[in-house]
Amino acid sequence: MPQKIGVYFDQSSVGQYLDLEGLSTYVKNQFGELTPVVKIHPRLNSQAGRELIQADLNSGAIDTVCVCGTSPRVDWDIFDFGPGVLVDRVNLREQCVMCYKNPDGTLPQAGAIPEDLRLMAQDYVKMGVTKLTKMGMSDPQVIESVRTILVLGGGWTGLTSALNAAALDYNVVLVEKEQVLGGYAAKMYKTVPLAYPYTDAHDTGIDLKIAAVKSHPKITIHTGTSLVELKGAPGKYEAKLANGESFPVGSVVLATGFKPLDPNLLAPLGYGKSKDIITTMQLEEMAKAGKIVRPSDGQPARNVVFVLSLEAMLDEALAKAAEWREKIKNPQPVGEATDAKDQPKEEKAEGFVFEKLESIRHMPFSNEVSTLTALKQARYVREFSKDAVAYVFYDHMMVPGINERYYKAAQDESGVMLAKGTVYEIGMAGGQLTVKARDTLLGSDIEVPADLVVLPTGMVPTTAMDPVLNLQYRQGPALPDLVLFDGFADSNYICFPYETRRTGIYAAGTVRQPMLMARSEDDANGATLKAIQCLVSANRGMAVHPRSGDSSYPKFNFVRCTQCKRCTEECPFGVLDDDEKGTPQPNPSRCRRCGTCMGACPERVISFDNYNVDMIGSMIKQMEIPPDMKKGGPRVLILVCENDAYPAIDMAAMRGLRWSPYVRFIPVRCLGSVNSIWIADAMSKGTDGVMLLGCKFGDDYQCHFVKGSELCNRRMVNIADSLKRLGVEPERVVQEQLAIDEYDRVPTLIDNFINYILKIGPNPFKGY
Repeated sequence: MPQKIGVYFDQSSVGQYLDLEGLSTYVKNQFGELTPVVKIHPRLNSQAGRELIQADLNSGAIDTVCVCGTSPRVDWDIFDFGPGVLVDRVNLREQCVMCYKNPDGTLPQAGAIPEDLRLMAQDYVKMGVTKLTKMGMSDPQVIESVRTILVLGGGWTGLTSALNAAALDYNVVLVEKEQVLGGYAAKMYKTVPLAYPYTDAHDTGIDLKIAAVKSHPKITIHTGTSLVELKGAPGKYEAKLANGESFPVGSVVLATGFKPLDPNLLAPLGYGKSKDIITTMQLEEMAKAGKIVRPSDGQPARNVVFVLSLEAMLDEALAKAAEWREKIKNPQPVGEATDAKDQPKEEKAEGFVFEKLESIRHMPFSNEVSTLTALKQARYVREFSKDAVAYVFYDHMMVPGINERYYKAAQDESGVMLAKGTVYEIGMAGGQLTVKARDTLLGSDIEVPADLVVLPTGMVPTTAMDPVLNLQYRQGPALPDLVLFDGFADSNYICFPYETRRTGIYAAGTVRQPMLMARSEDDANGATLKAIQCLVSANRGMAVHPRSGDSSYPKFNFVRCTQCKRCTEECPFGVLDDDEKGTPQPNPSRCRRCGTCMGACPERVISFDNYNVDMIGSMIKQMEIPPDMKKGGPRVLILVCENDAYPAIDMAAMRGLRWSPYVRFIPVRCLGSVNSIWIADAMSKGTDGVMLLGCKFGDDYQCHFVKGSELCNRRMVNIADSLKRLGVEPERVVQEQLAIDEYDRVPTLIDNFINYILKIGPNPFKGY
């Protein structure tokens, strides 16, 4: 525990707005011998400022540093005094003086220091010093990492990842379920261009990549087998294959790709009506075999229609699916059957198809993959027959980046007809297919005869059908997936594009989201670097993103543990296993240090050396609460997520936005770490309201710890029940979502809540 805290005020950032001499005297009177050094410096983030603090540390006058001035999000490297020295920052600039306005909404007069501003600064300094008294130095759990990366999948993405890791001097074990390497890339005729001038499809180059992998001395290849067990933790996993082999690995790149959606599920969209209605996968196989013909009679296909705008037909099919489900829900007699569960096989089959169609409702047809594939294959049609015509019906052409060159080349190809319009029917009369579309650029409906109609191939990630990893984790063998996108490995597109919810396992390629070969190669590069970063971090006992470099980890007081299993169930990353009694078994290198387990624990037996329940609770108790809300105003505590909300508040202040002086911010690692006792502490002290300000949650979540904000929202029910038992209105506690780029909303969120609290009136515990 810190014994001698040095408190340093930065004159350049806050001196013109605050009485720093008065604040210094206040600190000395409040903490006495605990703060033997209290100084004001003209500019702390200068070389001279750093040397001042370092000199006090070297002399032994202090062993802990409290810097009062700018946000901890800036100049963090300047105030790093090495291992063994605790440092905390008190944000008096962005979240105190820059955002201050008088209670009546006016700005303070020049040279005047309002009383509310003085009280705010005092509270923040007290909370900062108190925080340091509850912090300890972390004792890293260093792991001697195995310098081997397991790459699952021998397709384009997996091969790229294996070569990348080997080039950086790591050993690689490449596991492919099929007997040969290459994956879907080996079955392709050509690829959308990967190199300049980006105008023509070309050979995939998969054979060269396979040869490079096979000849690399640091890559061990296993084909015709799969992973049947992965146990342990990052840095020291143990992998077991179906062929009986076992070996240690440090981290995993998951590149198992996709399986084509069962084309029979496209029946409501016309598939199966004719042999000449096929998928892009089937057409690719035709081109690879050297000809594009009608499957019905083997004759060359002269008119080929590619359909990218099936939304109208899809909506109709989904409506039928809803009707079918309603039949099952409210059974009616069908023929001789007694209820809908005994329907004829044909109707059951149709219902099954419609029901399964839900699996593609979130896989839009007008996307980059389907667009570029249609353009590529339309040009195949012309390549195989110069007098053939290819029609592409689209709603939107999705050709981001350099692919615009390829789109323009397709536009210039004679015989490739690009038509905007929504296909609403694929009909057949007298053996002739016709495609009907409306909402065209011409305004009228059009009808095109077709020898072949090509529908997009749905890409279903392998993880949607198979655990693949077969993890020996308390939370199960599979990766949690994205519900919104039906089975794709959960890796948030904003916060961590390759990182799954299992630390040490990084997804790349089409197992993560639909993409083509160029994007898959980029994915392989990113996932490989993440896998290596994980090994390096484990070697130092440190966390990976988003708290990269954090050497703390959760500690458990097992004497008081009641084996309720909430921590093991709620951890977003599957960190905790448990024994036969239900006692948690930590795995430090799996942990991302979010503190969700700490927030979940009803007995408060989980803590970090530098972040714990007592620390935040003690900070809350340092807030001064006026006994009379009418004279001193209300007090609102805002627990702020450090990842999105905290920087948003900083940015709001830096852009000149201001809000009520009656709030006090305390940063937390994640809203998932908020323990209900903090709410109780605040309310019992007389705080008039509490706002939990964190990342957005739901299908399109932006929480850096995946589930933190969502879990906090679920706990609000329990918090409300606790407040009712205390005789406090549950409405005094709210949770708000704030993205990092929504800084403009900060004043409105805060001031609206303050006005709401003023209407409710004072906390009944105020004054006790």
